[in-house]
Amino acid sequence: MKISLGRWLLPVYSVLALVFLMVPIVYTFIFSFNDSQKSNITWRGFTFDKWLNVCNVQNGAVCQAFSNSLIIGAVATVAATTLGTMIAIAIVRYRFRFRSATSLLLFLPMATPEVVLGAGLAAQFLSVGVPKDMLTIILAHTMFCISFVVVTVKARVASLDPALEEAGRDLYGSPGQVFLRITFPLLLPGILAAALLSFALSFDDFIITNFNSGAVTTFPKYIYISAARGIPAEANVVASAVFILALVIVVSAQVSASARAKRLAKD
Repeated sequence: MKISLGRWLLPVYSVLALVFLMVPIVYTFIFSFNDSQKSNITWRGFTFDKWLNVCNVQNGAVCQAFSNSLIIGAVATVAATTLGTMIAIAIVRYRFRFRSATSLLLFLPMATPEVVLGAGLAAQFLSVGVPKDMLTIILAHTMFCISFVVVTVKARVASLDPALEEAGRDLYGSPGQVFLRITFPLLLPGILAAALLSFALSFDDFIITNFNSGAVTTFPKYIYISAARGIPAEANVVASAVFILALVIVVSAQVSASARAKRLAKD
């Protein structure tokens, strides 16, 4: 009896956890087909109009908010990935004063609650006299994401064999050539992983954005404002499309990696 219980307990728990996680996603997907007007709380009928006319005149704010989130996420990701990669290389490869303190301080944004971080940045922008707009959101997101980029890329840099770079220098490669042809290609998987994580954090963030956005509306902020009267079906359409796109990318990457592993195994 004990063996049978232990045998079934973990699979049942896993299935229940998966169902619990998928319920909000399924709800969002189903209500993206709701023939709603002002409220999207109750089901009023099935329609494809919301998918075919996402950026209509009445709910154009959905696409505007989504566009703002994409722009902010892209710019913040590029800035955070560039700065974070350089910081990670410097911490791992070079010795300088306050190196340990710098490495420790980089973990503070990750450990600090977002409400504290957002309020502190808002107060700082206010004291300096910087108006809150898209630029302040980008600055806040960049500062928040740098820590995650450094941690991700730092692990990749630490696993890199310095002998490969030394071999490039022995073959009369300049520092720039060694970095572009040896170091950067080897670091690229870690950099891409850090960039994807940074974009996801920026696109999904609400708390820091709400403190530093001013009149600018991002997609999470729009969802929060609309939640009281039922999130518009057009917002559910955008959220469902993003989820489907992410799912396709993950499945494609897994299939590609599996095919590549099979080819290597045959060789």
